[in-house]
Amino acid sequence: MDHMSIGLGVPGVQLSPGDHICAFYPSLAERDEILIPYLREGMDYGDKCICVLDNADSGSLGASIGPSGRTDTANREQLELLRSEDIYLESGEFSTKRMIEFWDTSVGDALAGGFEFARAAGEMTWALREMPGVEELIGYESLLNKFLPKYPQVILCLYELGRFSGEVLVDVLKTHPKVLLGGMLLDNPYYLEPDEFLASRT
Repeated sequence: MDHMSIGLGVPGVQLSPGDHICAFYPSLAERDEILIPYLREGMDYGDKCICVLDNADSGSLGASIGPSGRTDTANREQLELLRSEDIYLESGEFSTKRMIEFWDTSVGDALAGGFEFARAAGEMTWALREMPGVEELIGYESLLNKFLPKYPQVILCLYELGRFSGEVLVDVLKTHPKVLLGGMLLDNPYYLEPDEFLASRT
């Protein structure tokens, strides 16, 4: 596949390598309307797919995505459905440094192992828990923009609208170059480059 043009799983919507996208949705049903086509398209094209979910419904999600025509073993290797508790909140706290290292290792190993492209997704409601480090959410989102050009990859961050404050959602907009809203992928005029964003918060 020509990965200069990557299907999002939404008709007519194309991604580019290095895209960092935030998707806003009102409920879990709408989350799956975004997430399942995004992962299914990646499976069909042979991408490495890594998805970290805050809700423990990975079994039903995996069934919804369905096989890619490969063996079960190959499917498991291609698609990783992980839990926030094990990834974002490993050892009971969030660490930006550890998460960047997680993506670096996961994506780097996948590409070294034969995959040509990686698409990741993260459900971000873990950040609403009262646990150490969750206040790093927005700084982490900003630093992901420095990490993304390192590999042929895209990252989709999933935000349930009713759960986050307006203040947080404004910062989410400032840290994502593209936003998915109502089935449209929009260039985000509120996006700030990481150094500019982090400087604005000091």
